[in-house]
Amino acid sequence: MKRMKKTVGYIGCVVVMAISLVCGDVVAADTKIGVIDMKQVLSSSTAGKRAQGIIEQKMKSLQASFKNDETALINMQKEMEKKGSAWSDSVKQEKAAEFQKKRRDLAVKQDEANQELKKLREQHVNPILKKLEEIVGKVADDGGYTVVLPRNVVLFSADSVDISADVVSELNKVMK
Repeated sequence: MKRMKKTVGYIGCVVVMAISLVCGDVVAADTKIGVIDMKQVLSSSTAGKRAQGIIEQKMKSLQASFKNDETALINMQKEMEKKGSAWSDSVKQEKAAEFQKKRRDLAVKQDEANQELKKLREQHVNPILKKLEEIVGKVADDGGYTVVLPRNVVLFSADSVDISADVVSELNKVMK
């Protein structure tokens, strides 16, 4: 039974390869491939700029709040290095424990901030990406493209097959 399945599989592969060799030129003649640079689309579209501005503003405010905590940790570490030799073992342990606790608290705050930024990206960028799927399909249909690939997976493409500008233009019309 297994041998029969393998044989049928091999025969199927041979048939598909034979058909593709015979019909390959015909299919290739009708195929038009486009390329899109998603980073460029997101960074140059109005909706993408708006989303990026919101995310950057939140990131700056979070970084400012961490700056004070980081400065306090650095000062505490310097104090421990300077005065550590004069402190008793119990004071050293107490200060070290306090330092470790503050460091852990800061790490937790940073993780929470990263999660918050991730949610913010999802909230503002995902709707744009969903709309982009529709728009890329429309632009591809209008341009007669059979396949549209992201620029980051293409080693080389002529500028004439880049539909990024058309997609940005259409996205700006749709998402005012």
